[in-house]
Amino acid sequence: MGWRSAYRKFIRPRRKHILLGLLLILVSRGASLVLPGATKYLIDDVVVGKDLVMLRTIVLVVVASVVVQSITSFLLTRLLSVEAQLMISDLRAEVQRKVMSLPVSYFDNAKSGALVSRIMNDVEGVRNLVGTGLVQLVGGTITAIASLFFLLRISPTMTLWTLLPVGLFAVIARKAFGRIRPIFRERGAINAEVTGRLTESLNGVRVIKGFNSETHEEEVFSAGVQRLFENVRKSLTSTALITSSSTLLLGLASAGIMGLGGYKMVQGQLTVGDFLAFTLYLGFMIAPIVQMSNIGSQLTEAFAGLDRTEEIMAMAPENDPLQRPVRLEAVKGHIQFDNVRFSYENGVEVLHGITFDAPAGAVVALVGSSGSGKTTIAGLAASYLTPTAGTVRIDGTDLSTVSLDTYRARLGVVLQDDFLFEGTIRDNIQYPRPHASDAEVMKAVQGAYVDEFTDRFELGLDTVIGERGVKLSGGQRQRVAIARAILADPAVLILDEATSNLDTQSEALVQQSLAELVKDRTTFVIAHRLSTIRKATQILVIESGRIVERGTHEELIALGGRYGELHKYQARI
Repeated sequence: MGWRSAYRKFIRPRRKHILLGLLLILVSRGASLVLPGATKYLIDDVVVGKDLVMLRTIVLVVVASVVVQSITSFLLTRLLSVEAQLMISDLRAEVQRKVMSLPVSYFDNAKSGALVSRIMNDVEGVRNLVGTGLVQLVGGTITAIASLFFLLRISPTMTLWTLLPVGLFAVIARKAFGRIRPIFRERGAINAEVTGRLTESLNGVRVIKGFNSETHEEEVFSAGVQRLFENVRKSLTSTALITSSSTLLLGLASAGIMGLGGYKMVQGQLTVGDFLAFTLYLGFMIAPIVQMSNIGSQLTEAFAGLDRTEEIMAMAPENDPLQRPVRLEAVKGHIQFDNVRFSYENGVEVLHGITFDAPAGAVVALVGSSGSGKTTIAGLAASYLTPTAGTVRIDGTDLSTVSLDTYRARLGVVLQDDFLFEGTIRDNIQYPRPHASDAEVMKAVQGAYVDEFTDRFELGLDTVIGERGVKLSGGQRQRVAIARAILADPAVLILDEATSNLDTQSEALVQQSLAELVKDRTTFVIAHRLSTIRKATQILVIESGRIVERGTHEELIALGGRYGELHKYQARI
C-alpha cells in the first residue's frame, strides 16, 4: 500500500481530526521554541545588564509556553490516539467481515491461527497513520524547518556545517527504510504461520499427547520462533545502522559547532547568548529528525501490515451481488443437477457430468467409496462450491446466480465431525435462531433425544461443554448438532455421516429423530452405513465422480450391482 491509497482509505475520512491534531502540534512546537530564544536574552541582556524586570518577563513567558505544551500534548493524545484505536477496531471488524465473506475453499487452504493473526495484528500499525505518529512526523518536519530559520539568522556558516551530516543521515535512513519494509512484510507472514501452528497444536493437544509427540511440536514451534528471531534480527540491524549513523554524524556536527562557535566567540563575532541559543535550536532541529527516523520505521511496519491486509480485502467474496443478483422469496427445495462438472484448484476434474433431480421433500442418499465425490456433490447442493461446468438449480433457478443469504437462510447442515462452540448446550442448539422460544428449543431437544443425556447433568441444557464440545461424547455432540438443525427448520438439509459417531443405542434414537427431521425437506444423506438410508427416495451410487447406479434400496438390491456388493459386505460385518 502506498501513501496515495493510504491517504484515501485512512487519512482523508479523518482529515478533520488530523488537521486539528496538526494545529495542536504546531502550537505545541511553537511554544517549545520559546526556550532557546529566551536563553539568548537571559544571557546577553538579563545577566549582562542585570535587568530583573526582563528576568521576570522571561520566566513568565517560559512558564506559559510549558503550560501550553502540556495542554496541547494532552489534547493531541486524547484526540488522535483514541481515534486511531477506534479505527483499528473498525478495521479489524471490516477484515473479519471480509474473511467471513470468502468462499469455503479459501478456508480449506488457510490456517485459522494465521487468519487470527492477520485480523488482529496486521492492522495494528495503522495507528501510526492516524495517531500521533503521522502528526509528529509532520510536526517534527515543521519544527526542524522553523529551527533552521533561526539557526541561519544566528550564523549561516555554522548552520551549513550542520546540514552536511544531517543530509548524509537522511540518505542513509531512506535506504535503510527501503530494506526494512520487505522484512516487516515477511515478519507478518512468519508470525501468522507460527501463530497458526500454535493454535493448531493447542486444538489437537489430545492427539499430540496420545502419540507422545510433545517433543516434535516443541521442535516445530522452536523452528518457527527461530525464523521469527532471524527476521527481527535483520530489521534490528537496519534500525541500528540508522541509530548509530545518527549518533556519529550528529556528534560530528556538534563537535564542529563547538569549534566554530568557540572561534567566533573568541573573535567577537558571536555572543555567548547567541551560541547557547544556536545550540538549543540545533537540538530542536536534530531531535525531530532522529524522532522522524523512529516514526519512519513505525510507518514502514504499518505499510507492511496494511499490504497484507489489502491482499485479503482485494479477494472476491463468494456472495458477489453482481454475480448473484437473484433473491429468493421462498425456498421449496427442488434441486436439480444438470451435467455438473467440478474441479478443485489443481484443475483435476472430480465430478464428470452429474445429472439427477431431487424434488422438494425428496431424500437423496449418496453412496460410494471414499474419495468418489459424494461430499463434493453435497457441497455443491449446499452452495459451498460452484460448478466448473453445468448447472445446479434450486426451484428452477441457477444456484450460482442466487444471493447466498436468501438460500442459506433455509439450509441446514449436520456434518460428520460437526462443530460446537464453547458455551452451553442451549447456546449451541439456539445458534441458528438465538431468539427461539423455550418451547421451540425443547421440541428440538426432544426430537434429537438430547434430553436423554442432559437430564443426567446437574445444569441440564445450561451445562458448559468446553471448546469444540470437548466435554461431550461423540454421540452426544452429534445429537446436539441434529437438534440445532431441527431448530433451524431448513427447507434443504445436508446430512454428512450424521450418525457415524453414534453407538447402536444412540443411533436407534437419532434415526427416529432424523425420520421426523427429513419430513417435507429435501435431504441429501451421505452414508457409509447403508442401514441408515433404506427409506431414501433415491439412492445415487457414486464412483470416480460418476453416477454408476441409481434407484431405491429395493431396486438396487435387485440390480445386483455395486450397491448390492456393498450391502452384502456390510451384512457380513
